[in-house]
Amino acid sequence: MSRWKALPASLDDRAQKLVIQLRWMKDRSGLSLLSLQTKTGYSRSSWERYLNGKALPPREAVEALARVSGADATRILVLHEVAAAVWQPSPTHPLVGAAVEPSVSSEPRRVRRGVLIGAGTAVVLGALLAGLLVTAPWNGGSSGENTTGTARAPSSAAPFVYHPGKTYPCPLQRQKGQLYAGHSTARVKVLGQGSQGWDVVEVQCLLQHDGFDAGGVDGVYGANTARAVKLLQKKAGLYTDGVVGRHTWQVLRK
Repeated sequence: MSRWKALPASLDDRAQKLVIQLRWMKDRSGLSLLSLQTKTGYSRSSWERYLNGKALPPREAVEALARVSGADATRILVLHEVAAAVWQPSPTHPLVGAAVEPSVSSEPRRVRRGVLIGAGTAVVLGALLAGLLVTAPWNGGSSGENTTGTARAPSSAAPFVYHPGKTYPCPLQRQKGQLYAGHSTARVKVLGQGSQGWDVVEVQCLLQHDGFDAGGVDGVYGANTARAVKLLQKKAGLYTDGVVGRHTWQVLRK
């Protein structure tokens, strides 16, 4: 196991979780920083910053590290999306989303993907979380699902906005053998702690239908929802990580 430096005290707990997972994947791979540079296309100095919590790695770098370490990318990418929403730019990299990766002779220059942070009031947490697309309620059969698994809502439907204490009804119905709660038709979208929106309302409704208490149907994926998902996954014989992905959606829709 490598000896790692302590992470910056100013680093948000959610960002720390991402860095800890990156360190675990690096150790699991057995690769040096120079080898990571060769296998991922991101420079040694970049990986040093990523693994010490000094800079937010691009999504592509996280995917590359998961690939070379043989880790499950889905869960790590959820952590990345949550961390991206709370990551504070360092003084030397004020524009984290647009900074250019240092290049070496054998490495093409890469530009980090912009971190989408909403400009609304801080109370509207949905605009700030994880780059996850928030969708409006599904209206019967008038909406569909795109290639990313995100429900497309009618143009007249209002976007999701979190209201403390507000809960939503769950008008369950079956369509072509699949169970829906009237808020989203998502079937593959990845959701985890920190997510919020109509997809989360749908998950909470379906969990409630299956007898798992998600702590209320409020559209916010918190600890109670994650705990309920884990119980569902355990019962269904799935990998128990508290993250809703394709296989968990399949169980929820039954």
